[in-house]
Amino acid sequence: MKMFILKSCPHCKRAQTWITKLKNENPMYQNIEIELIDEQVNSEVANQYDYYYVPALFDGNVKLHEGVASKEKIRKIFDEYLKNDI
Repeated sequence: MKMFILKSCPHCKRAQTWITKLKNENPMYQNIEIELIDEQVNSEVANQYDYYYVPALFDGNVKLHEGVASKEKIRKIFDEYLKNDI
């Protein structure tokens, strides 16, 4: 899974906090690897994906989420990801 972020984005920082909390709460989430990509640092990679808002989560080329993310939304993304990964 890839997550596109901006260093100065408060929603990205909040999403990263939710991800950490969820991984601590549920051992099944520990195996979900998330590659953080700062779109300003890695613009060549970011330009290959179709999104406008950050944070943006992708599984391969499939967009899972874009924009402000709640803890519950990230939990649903993780659950769906695990269900499809089996």
